[in-house]
Amino acid sequence: MKPAIAFGFFLLSLAPEVLAGDGKWTPQQVLAQGPEWVKAQGFELPLQRLWDATAGDGLLANAVKLPGCSGSFVSAEGLLITNHHCVAGILQEHSTPQANLTRDGYLARTRADEKRAGAYRIQVPRGFRDVTAEVLGAVPAGADDLARFAAVEAKQKALVAECEQRAGTRCQFAEFDGGLFFTLTEYEDVPDVRLVYAPPLGVGNYGGEVDNWSWPRHTGDFALLRAYAADGAPYRPRHFFPLSKDGVREGDAVAVLGYPGRTYRAWVADEMAEREARWFPSIRDLTGEWIALLKEAGALAPEVAIAVADDLRSLENTHKNAQGQIAGLARGRIVERQRAEEERVRTLAAKRADGADALAALEGLRALNAARLATWERDFLLDMIARGPRALRWPTSLARRAHEAVKPDAEREPGYMERDVRQLRDQLARDQKRYAASADRRLLVSWVRRALALPAGQRIAAVDAAFGGATTDAALQAALDALYSRSQVFDLAVRTAMFDETPEAQRARRDPLLDLGLALDAERRELKARRDRAAGATLRLRPAWRRAVIAEAGRPVAPDANGSLRVTFGRVRGYSPREAVVYTPHTTLLGAVAKHTGEDPFELPERVREAFAAGRLGRWADPRLGHVPVAFLADCDTTGGNSGSPTIDGRGRLVGVNFDRVWENVANDFGYNPEIARNVNADARYLLWLLEEVEAARDLVAELLPD
Repeated sequence: MKPAIAFGFFLLSLAPEVLAGDGKWTPQQVLAQGPEWVKAQGFELPLQRLWDATAGDGLLANAVKLPGCSGSFVSAEGLLITNHHCVAGILQEHSTPQANLTRDGYLARTRADEKRAGAYRIQVPRGFRDVTAEVLGAVPAGADDLARFAAVEAKQKALVAECEQRAGTRCQFAEFDGGLFFTLTEYEDVPDVRLVYAPPLGVGNYGGEVDNWSWPRHTGDFALLRAYAADGAPYRPRHFFPLSKDGVREGDAVAVLGYPGRTYRAWVADEMAEREARWFPSIRDLTGEWIALLKEAGALAPEVAIAVADDLRSLENTHKNAQGQIAGLARGRIVERQRAEEERVRTLAAKRADGADALAALEGLRALNAARLATWERDFLLDMIARGPRALRWPTSLARRAHEAVKPDAEREPGYMERDVRQLRDQLARDQKRYAASADRRLLVSWVRRALALPAGQRIAAVDAAFGGATTDAALQAALDALYSRSQVFDLAVRTAMFDETPEAQRARRDPLLDLGLALDAERRELKARRDRAAGATLRLRPAWRRAVIAEAGRPVAPDANGSLRVTFGRVRGYSPREAVVYTPHTTLLGAVAKHTGEDPFELPERVREAFAAGRLGRWADPRLGHVPVAFLADCDTTGGNSGSPTIDGRGRLVGVNFDRVWENVANDFGYNPEIARNVNADARYLLWLLEEVEAARDLVAELLPD
């Protein structure tokens, strides 16, 4: 792929005095800000080593895309580091009640012992291109909102299809700030990934939900994988980060590289208010209920606890995040501040001859948000099918697959095209490991009860048809008995056959759950059609408003996170969350042992405590801290998807792995506050200490520290 860096006014407005912490920058934007700006961030590396526009390559490309996470290579032999929680599915896949890897962790003593990760793929970037002109040129003159959306989506599919003609390639189309500009990224797809090391849960998730999104943290949230090439040899990356033996001290420069998922700073105040008043409270309440139900089911049988472990951890993380978002939005008065900012931009735009488009765009975005609120509760429950019981997830996904498969590939919905079939098919088998009937049924009851309580005008017809007569709990349970006993959706072999059937063949089965899935999918497709039209309107409106916002700011403004490669620069810093409380930026093994209670989630493994008690700190005790470092804070601008992101120092060495933000910074997705914007990193020296002094994995240490 031929690289390009034509990013319009974003690049024209960049200036050396830009502060680094606020912003998730594209590699091209880093290049445009120039070597002096990069040097001012504390980086000794030449800019061309970070990113070379001619080659479309550099150290930034060593940020590897994982399923829902980020990672990076740390050896010439394909060794890759990420977070412990990013490999939870792999641990679950290989766990049994007799050998619970989720609880006990895993270390491959030889390469033959490395455990293959089914349906787990990594993507290594190898080219970037700005495709804004091509995308905008594909929109017909005078197109209405739905036609605009369709034209952009069609161009997206065509660009991706052309890009993926090269064997072993995956390509990602990215839209920035609602259509301000567009990029295409080419990745090498690496399907053979194997687990090398994951510490026990008492290290990798030490503190659990008590400490999650908090500081001080004492969590060794890291894991090692190895990628393999098609010939079975270890994958040879173009770049890898050497691990630093020196670590970092307060004030040191660092950068976090990775694939942040989604932020909302480009949203208008009304859109943010919907998140604060509706989305996050609803997510908090529903996930809280589902967490309790899964724990209840898991407590009754160890095999159920293993099956729900990955879902449970994800729900717990989402639940606490929602609580933090609500608190942070209120604490920072973020919606009010955004509304005040809008008024400043409106005032400026009203004085400009060309400001009418921006003013109309703001009103249009507000109107779109108001329209969404009319069916909000119904739409929320339809969205939550994808996170909820597999009794709904599986049949609705099968129905959508059948509906899309009969279309020409170019007309299919992204996610159900031929390029996606392999991953969807792999997921069928992998997801079976996560199914436990007793737990799943509890979630289904929860969802159905909420659907049956929807107000008039927002009813879900498919639910009313299946359960509307169930006015008592006994009647609802009887209806569920009939669904579960007569359905074959839960049989992997049958479900795999359903995957390749037409809608007519699926209906002919007369499977009650599949019939429910077909009916629900029809309602979800109607919802998608409404959202597609709204997305077309957003493509028309948001860019006009964002141009006005950036003009008023008078400085570079990084686009919202969208799952594409970004880098954020910062410094190792503590912070003060409230009056009379000051947090230093480092934690150590001493603090981890002090937290140990012998009960989950503060149950540090015995062999870790034995090494501590024996004074086996080896070469990893930091003389400034007086002990083995565990975690550190920095003011880098991160969000979900940055889990597993490499944290490098100014010389390009890996010093840690990003895994969290502090509680006060959760609402950072809506606005950066330098006083509290802190990301949490697992210190690489804690990993090295565990491998060398606790696990005696000297071969791995030698691979990580070849000098």
